[in-house]
Parts: sequence; structure tokens; C-alpha cells
Amino acid sequence: MISTSNVTLRYGKRALFEDVNIKFTPGNCYGLIGANGAGKSTFLKILSGEIEPNSGEVHITPGERMAVLNQNHYEFDEFEVLKTVMMGHKKLFSIMEEKDALYAKADFSEDDGMRAAELEGEFQDLDGWQAESDAAELLIGLGIGTDLHDKKMKELDGNEKVRILLAQALFGNPQNLLLDEPTNHLNLESINWLENFLAKFEGTVIVVSHDRHFLNQVCTAIADIDFGKIQMYVGNYDFWYESSQLAVKLSRDANKKTEEKRKELEAFIARFSANASKSKQATSRKKQLEKLTLEDIRPSNRKYPFINFKPDREAGKNILSIDRISKSNEGELVLNDISLVVNKGDKIALVGPNGTAKTLLFQIITGETTADSGQYEWGVTTTHAYFPKDNSSYFEGVESNLVDWLRQYSKDQDETFIRGFLGRMLFSGEESQKKASVLSGGEKVRCMLSKMMLTGANVLLLDEPTNHLDLESITALNNGLIDTDVSMLFVSHDHQFIQTIANRIIEITPKGLIDRMTTYDEYLENPEVKRLRETMYA
Repeated sequence: MISTSNVTLRYGKRALFEDVNIKFTPGNCYGLIGANGAGKSTFLKILSGEIEPNSGEVHITPGERMAVLNQNHYEFDEFEVLKTVMMGHKKLFSIMEEKDALYAKADFSEDDGMRAAELEGEFQDLDGWQAESDAAELLIGLGIGTDLHDKKMKELDGNEKVRILLAQALFGNPQNLLLDEPTNHLNLESINWLENFLAKFEGTVIVVSHDRHFLNQVCTAIADIDFGKIQMYVGNYDFWYESSQLAVKLSRDANKKTEEKRKELEAFIARFSANASKSKQATSRKKQLEKLTLEDIRPSNRKYPFINFKPDREAGKNILSIDRISKSNEGELVLNDISLVVNKGDKIALVGPNGTAKTLLFQIITGETTADSGQYEWGVTTTHAYFPKDNSSYFEGVESNLVDWLRQYSKDQDETFIRGFLGRMLFSGEESQKKASVLSGGEKVRCMLSKMMLTGANVLLLDEPTNHLDLESITALNNGLIDTDVSMLFVSHDHQFIQTIANRIIEITPKGLIDRMTTYDEYLENPEVKRLRETMYA
């Protein structure tokens, strides 16, 4: 168990946390949420002891071990992969090191023998003989094959290092787990494996993630950081979001009778409690939701950008035709004889492990690069707006403020209109006077989305638009794309984003396309698609 008493952390005059008293208990997974800059990662560092609060204390049950997902991808470069994982259990690893050093001594003494016997006893108590096979099992579950287990960390790429460091945090059955963005760079299979691992985990888990599907699958409670306080809510992220939005709606309606509000909230709780079976943590959450009272639901102070795509004109039936396009990148064929037709109303998620292939397809159909062979044709009534994965060229070296930056993309040049538009995208007051060149990653994305909305396009092309966004902006974008009738092609690693928006899934494989009119979950579970994927990647 982890708890805090009156934890306060200030940076100058700014109080990041003020008198935080909270308890995290075994058998639960807590999603730590908050807007960018609210202090999610900082709070994890306070719990782990990496950062000392100005006042207050962190308490961990005596004898319990805490494991933290390491964010330094270069710290273990000189160590073998398997050894790096076992270093996650510091006590066990130190015993192994000392034991090996003793046995390697040329002048092994009687005292050395007695010490070695003590170490062997401790080693056995900690299941040391099982350590290598346990570490290997974790690695395999996260997609790191046995051919990599004896390599040094420096020989691996960034994505592989992230998975190994995650295995390190999970190794040795710690009683407490602190995970900061654990799904970053994980493929779908690895995320599913991690969800199952955490569902069976009996200790305490505190996780920071922008992956709403992951939070919904694993969390039994949400710890919300807002205005320097942390408020605990039973349930997963969707329950927190919908209940907080409903509470805001009801609190604004001053004329609504108290009893009517109560009935609406009770119906909402009952509906979510019934839907808990969809989660891997269903049994635990359902019991907690049944105990929930209306007083536990409070309005959220979160601000969500207003994202709404309205086309200036309606597109005709013919949106886009792609005919036998091929393209190589650095000598590797990444688009292999691609043909497809985009129809009016299609919301197409482009999926597949090769991100370069999807980006190149976007660059070809927007005219940024040319195909090696094949052709494409846009419908005569179409206008498209493009969100590139790399937006740096739109901001680097730009000295103008946001009002002037956005004005260049707006038909309405009036400053009041531009400022109002920026305000809806959370750039109000002095924020609108920021130089475009100094924006954060999330702010740049909100600017690019503003630019797209102002074009009035009737076709959207989005290449990983949720990168760098906080949960509030991801949710707003998600809802905006659900609500619009505009046709689109998009790429995302956000499971919930794809599931709730796409009505057609197209997977780009080394041997061509798999194209299905279906939702994402249905696509993943389709036996025919599974067989076809095995053939296409063989």
C-alpha cells in the first residue's frame, strides 16, 4: 500500500501540490490523470522518492518493494538484455553479483564459503533459480524474442529498449508498480499482454497514460490532479469523463429539480456498472461501482478545446481513386502495388506495423512526394486538409504570434474572429500572443487542427494527430471526428480513437492491402482477417 500525508510541492510561488492526502491500496490499478503540466510524472517521482516534497510524507507498507518504469533509455547500454531485466529486483541482483564474485575468487576462503552459503539461502528465498526464466518470459510477452536476450542494450533500437525497461519494472513481482506511459512504442499484442498482466497483478498499480482504451481496460479507479489537489474516483477513464461531464451539465441547469438530477445520475451509474463486464478488471470494478454514491460524482474543472470540422461544400460520391501505387524508401519497397477507392462517408483507419508506408501514402496523395509507379485522382468536388506526422516546418523560425500565424490560413481576417477561434482552442488572452516558434508539441497540434478547421475541407487526412495531446484534447478531437460527416483517412495508435471513429479498416502489408468495412475491434477478432494477415506477413 502507498499513501501520502500532507504532501506539498512548490516551485517558486507556484504550488504544484498542496496538502495531498491519498491512499492507494493493493488489488487496484489507479489511472493518474491531469492536464499537461498538472504534475502527473512529478507526483510519481515523489512517490518513488526521486523528488523530495517541500513538506509531507510518503508511506509504503514496511517490507514491500516498489518498481518504477525507467525513463532513461541509455542507462543500461553496457548490460545484456536479460541482465537488465533482472536488475529490476535490486536485492536479488545484488545477491547474484556478490555470489558470482565470491565463486570467481582464486583464493576462496572459509569465510567466503560461509558468506556464499548465506547468499545461497537468500537467493533461494527470492526464487533466484527461477529468475532467468521469469525474465525471459516477460521479454517474450512484450515481443522481445530470445535472439535478443544476450545482446547488449546499446545494440537495440528505442522501441525495443522501452519494452525491456517495462519488463524490468514488472520483474520479480513487486508489491507496488509506478508506470509512466507504459504503452508508448508497444504494438497491439504487447499492449494486450500488459493489460492481462495488470489484470492479474495483486499489488498496487499507479499508471499515467494517454491511451484511454488502456486506462479503461486496467483501471479500477481514477486519481484526478486538478488545482493542486488529487481527487479519487471509482471506475475507469470513460466513467470519470462521462460522469464529470454529466455533473457539469446538471450543475448548470439550476431549474432542474434535485430529485430529477438524482434519478439521471443513478441511471448513469447503473448503466456503467452493467457495462463493467467489458473490462479485464470487471469483477472488482463492478463491486466498487455498486457502492458508489451520488456525492462521489463532482463536476470537473477541465477545459476541452472546441473541435468541429464543417465543410464549405459537400463532396460528391467520388472522393479519391488510387491505382497501383508503389514506392520504395531507402531501397525497401514499402508500398506494393496499392489500389483503393475512397467513397463518400468513408472514415478509413490506415493500420499496420510500418508507419513509413502510411506516411508515404499521405505524402503521395497530397503531392508532397511522387510515387515510383501508379497514379491517383481526387474527385472534382473534393478539397482536402492534411495533418502531417511532422509539423515542424510550419513553426520553425516563425517569429509571428499565434493570431498572425493563424490569420494566414483564414478567409476571415478580422482579429476578433481569429482571437475567438484561438480562444476556443484554449489559446486565450496572452496565450494568443505567443510566438509560433516556441510552442510545445501539444500546442502545435492544436494550432494545426485550427488550421484544418478553417480550410472548410470536405476530406481530412490525419497522420497520428493524437501525438503530444493531453487526454482532454484527445477526447475533444475524438468526439469532433465522430460528429463530422466529412470523409477521412487517418493513422493512429490510439485503440479507442480508431474503434469509435473508423467505419473501414485498411491494413498496409508488405504484400498489399487488407480492406474491410468494419469496426476496429471486429477487424481484430475476424478469423478470416487473422488468416489473411499471417499470409501477408509470411
